[in-house]
Amino acid sequence: MQLLRPAILTALVLISARPLSAGDWPTHRADAARSGYTAESLPETLSLTWQYQMPHPPQPAWPRSDRLTFDRAEEPIVAGGRVFIGSSVDGQLRALDAATGREFWSRFTGGPIRLAPVAWQDHVLVASDDGHLYCFAASDGELLWRHRGGPDHSRRLGNERMISKWPARGGPVVLDGVVYYAAGIWPSDGIFIHALDAASGEVRWSNNESGSIYMPQPHGGADANSGVSAQGYLVTLGEQLFVPTGRAVPAAFDRTTGRFQYFHLQQNRAAGGSFVMAAERFFYNSGVVFDAPSGKAAGQVGAGPIAALPDGIIRAAGGKLGIYRWAAVKTDGENVSARALARDTTIDGVATDAALIVAGNHAISGGDGQVDRVDLDQQKVVWSGKVDGNAYGLAVADGRLYVSTDRGQLYCFDDEPSEPRVIAQTPDDQPYEDNTVFAAAADQIIDQAGVQEGYCLDLGCGDGRLAYELAKRTDLHIIAVESDAEQVEQARRKLARAGLYGSRVTVLHAPLESSGLASYFADLVVSARSVAGNAPLPPDAEFRRMQRPYGGTLCLGAAGTLTVDIRGELEGAGNWTHQYADPGNTVSSEDRLVSGELGVLWFRDVDLELPQRHGRGPAPLFDEGRIFYEGLNEIRCVDAYNGRDLWSYELPGVLEAFDGDHLMGTSGTGSNYCVADGSLYVRRENHCLRIDAATGALQNKFTMPETDDGRDGPWGYIACTGGILYGTRANPEHVVTYRYQPGGDLSQQLTESDWLFALDAKSGQPLWEYRATDSIRHNAVAIGGKHVYLIDRPMAQFDRTRDPRGSQDRHPTGALVALDRITGEVAWRNDEDIYGTTLAVSDELGVLIMAYQDTRFKLASEVGGRITAFRAEEGYKIWDVEAQYKSRLTLTGRTIYADGGAWDVMTGQARPFHLQRSYGCGVLSASANLLFFRSATLGYFDLETNTDLANFGGMRPGCWINAIPAGGLVLVPDASAGCSCSYLNRAWIALAPAEQP
Repeated sequence: MQLLRPAILTALVLISARPLSAGDWPTHRADAARSGYTAESLPETLSLTWQYQMPHPPQPAWPRSDRLTFDRAEEPIVAGGRVFIGSSVDGQLRALDAATGREFWSRFTGGPIRLAPVAWQDHVLVASDDGHLYCFAASDGELLWRHRGGPDHSRRLGNERMISKWPARGGPVVLDGVVYYAAGIWPSDGIFIHALDAASGEVRWSNNESGSIYMPQPHGGADANSGVSAQGYLVTLGEQLFVPTGRAVPAAFDRTTGRFQYFHLQQNRAAGGSFVMAAERFFYNSGVVFDAPSGKAAGQVGAGPIAALPDGIIRAAGGKLGIYRWAAVKTDGENVSARALARDTTIDGVATDAALIVAGNHAISGGDGQVDRVDLDQQKVVWSGKVDGNAYGLAVADGRLYVSTDRGQLYCFDDEPSEPRVIAQTPDDQPYEDNTVFAAAADQIIDQAGVQEGYCLDLGCGDGRLAYELAKRTDLHIIAVESDAEQVEQARRKLARAGLYGSRVTVLHAPLESSGLASYFADLVVSARSVAGNAPLPPDAEFRRMQRPYGGTLCLGAAGTLTVDIRGELEGAGNWTHQYADPGNTVSSEDRLVSGELGVLWFRDVDLELPQRHGRGPAPLFDEGRIFYEGLNEIRCVDAYNGRDLWSYELPGVLEAFDGDHLMGTSGTGSNYCVADGSLYVRRENHCLRIDAATGALQNKFTMPETDDGRDGPWGYIACTGGILYGTRANPEHVVTYRYQPGGDLSQQLTESDWLFALDAKSGQPLWEYRATDSIRHNAVAIGGKHVYLIDRPMAQFDRTRDPRGSQDRHPTGALVALDRITGEVAWRNDEDIYGTTLAVSDELGVLIMAYQDTRFKLASEVGGRITAFRAEEGYKIWDVEAQYKSRLTLTGRTIYADGGAWDVMTGQARPFHLQRSYGCGVLSASANLLFFRSATLGYFDLETNTDLANFGGMRPGCWINAIPAGGLVLVPDASAGCSCSYLNRAWIALAPAEQP
């Protein structure tokens, strides 16, 4: 037998293989250790008795993640002859007759239920994304008590639903009459872990400090003020409580006091996941065996579903079951008693390995379309059952096998052959009587507002009549709010009968004057109260607070008297239309709204396939309320204020050259797209596409102007401003070698051009051209209000080889040239000591900055150590300083910022700058008030206070620029592709000032 690496045992705690009571499966995976084991045996023969079809298939929060798998199916528990199952769509907890599948009762929560409930005595407890833990009477569903996990009723758009800012995704577990659960998934917004008396809901203890811990992050040398998340089922073992942290390893707490014990994130940088199981004095997570008292890795069992056995564990993987038994061993020849798992038996021929539990001497394995029952004594499959979908949920109780799938099906198998009973809801297409008034209002709203998709807010929704009519007629996702609890219940029931609740309409109970919903999210704002005219309306400010900038429509009044208001741009909001914010390369949006402490506004999983993060792909762009972001094969447009997909334009292989490890990427090539005047411009090969920014429709295709040498591409630099599209012809002969690490094909990542041209941005007609005397580096082109600035300089030939000795002496100087932006005429030329590799211009101050791009991963020619400023209008030098800095320079207001220092734009004088960031590649981006960068997690720095940096934890930014302050928000599309490190969440996210409601 092959022994796994042992861990020393000073005390043996046997907990895992004990169900709480015979005949029940009262919690997810049977018990508080999540063992997946019951001593109860199933009958020899099994037949399908009943099948319950949920109104909607589950909607997982993170459908693309192989680590966050807790809600792939709605998992049942069984207690007292009843099956309890929640829904991640309509947020209902249902109680079914365990023998027949008949529904006894159902109760709504205020959000998706993503984790199985837990039964204790005559109570059933369930956590919801609305941030609460509910306790219902198991017999009739009476609400006994409810506990809010977070500090208030603030809601945000999370995973495309309006949920609590602190969703309760730490699945409840009960032990010794105490229920434990957790709320909050973004550490910097706050994480709240609670122990409550299961009978009364009285608080035993609460830990609200574990989200803010200055601690090592997954990369070595990377520290940040972050901490624990809470996604997955809580587990107890002895006096310890384990909290799954999403994509990372679990954190440990003292079960009796709530005191934080450990969270070994950096030591397990590539391990983790939401599934945790405990056995003996160990816990299991992502195929690793951990010593529970210390949290240190003690061995490997490999990835795949596992369950406990009385004397070991069992694992499913690759169509096989592997059985491991506990064995006593000596450690390193010492006379020390230890326990370790030894591989004992392998059982072949098992077709399923998506889920695993054990009942008596039988293993039950679930998979795609099938459930297998394996006799562990005979070591073979003795029964198989067919199901619709992937069988992720398994439970055994009272001689029955229950199976739930990712298609919303719940099956019951027992030993009584009969015609299976199928229970399914038939939608009621007339849940409301005499709804003529609201039907007419819906028609007029649609006609006058012209909004038929996106998010709709119905503030003061009454019993849901207007929401129903709008849902029937449009593709809107409607979030309805009502302060009257009785009407909320009526609305939910009627909309559920119509098959619309959760999937199309959600009804929230909240005060109308301070609903707590996220700002800015609503594409359309209406009010059933306004239509009916029979109840007071909430304050106008509350309506308008949630109206989306850049086109959100407010539509109030009764049919025939509607008033329509369309919201414009946010005053003080900035744009990010080019790789470095603007054509002037300032790397600053000058957004004045983003300031102070930041908190989440929305987050979601977006199915955009991205190039490897070390390929340094182009930055996201923002204009007129839209995010534009480029993937491997497409450009995606997403609403900046609610995260909704707007359109996608297919560009097969557009970033294929960036999909590699430690490539130069955009840091050398410049971006391949920009946005201006309602159009997105994308250069590719020898042409440029003009795409409608609002619809994604192709408007035009421009080819490069003809040249006398017959070479027509590839297109290099791109920018657009003032109705003119600027481009260059790249030099395919100058292929640099990236110095950080060998490997990677850079032949499609071109950095220099020999010809700059200007086209009419609408028609593509050529306007003027500039032929370089030597060469134009893409990073050394900047465009201001009057001039195009460039450095015409011989190429650094040593950048083509792995020569680390780059120096100014070996790289000849060139000329700094200013061209009239409209005509292309040379406005001025400066040939005196033009050494730089980058340019940036401040139009406001009339200053042109020349410097290096001296970053962590750079070309040999980026020697650094110097900054020079010129008068932008005339071209004469105004100051020149020696300056030690890393990263590309950022210009915001009157100051130049970089890792290593800050300088006055007008004088070059050094300014106090106290930024000390932790580990992180990439460069700074700026608004008027804050700097953004990677500092282990996302870091930001207040320019006014000039004090310690802050973190928004639980995530990692990309390796160049993917956090942009624009539109009054900080927009952070995911840029972590290819990273296996265990940052807690991987998502697209928008942040806003935390003081927003």
